[in-house]
Amino acid sequence: MRYINKNMAKFPKGLSTIKGFLSSEEGESLYKISKLASNLGSILEIGSYCGKSTIYLALGCRKNGKVVFTIDHHRGSEEHQIGEFFHDPDLVSTQTGEVDSFLEFRKNIFDMGVENNIVPIVARSSIVASAWQTPLAMIFIDGGHSLETALDDYRNWSQFLMKDGFLAIHDVFEAPEAGGQAPRAIYDLAIASGLFSLFLEVASLRILKRL
Repeated sequence: MRYINKNMAKFPKGLSTIKGFLSSEEGESLYKISKLASNLGSILEIGSYCGKSTIYLALGCRKNGKVVFTIDHHRGSEEHQIGEFFHDPDLVSTQTGEVDSFLEFRKNIFDMGVENNIVPIVARSSIVASAWQTPLAMIFIDGGHSLETALDDYRNWSQFLMKDGFLAIHDVFEAPEAGGQAPRAIYDLAIASGLFSLFLEVASLRILKRL
């Protein structure tokens, strides 16, 4: 495995070219927070897509001998479906004719050498939440960007975040023309609850700390 050095953190070469919407700067921030949070407890990602963010999280967890749990049905969010703006025909299964990013996800985590640091859960977030019992030190929400889905992810999972844990939300944009507003809505809801304070802001990534 070849590595590149970026701001004193080592990442596998090719990580930046994996399909996804996470910038390298945002990825490095996830890496740093996951390294910190995995000292406290378990880490969960909601919305893995092709695994770019998952790999950054797993690399941070690996520093402490921990794993990251990931949840994604791998059928694509609303904006990834056929005819939608972010649809990628390369991710359509030749067997089902539907979006299926799981094979690409598995290939990427293998190529990046973090397969043993990731526990993929292939299911809908709400189904997993109904059976989940483990307190979490970090939750990264980057699933479906409809308001209903984002609200469900926040409401279903924030209850499991331990004190001093981290809630990360991706694609938080100030203006509607810059991007969808569902992630912004749950960010505002978290701040308004009085249970969180802003810990770090990098591009469209917001990381909150549970008070």
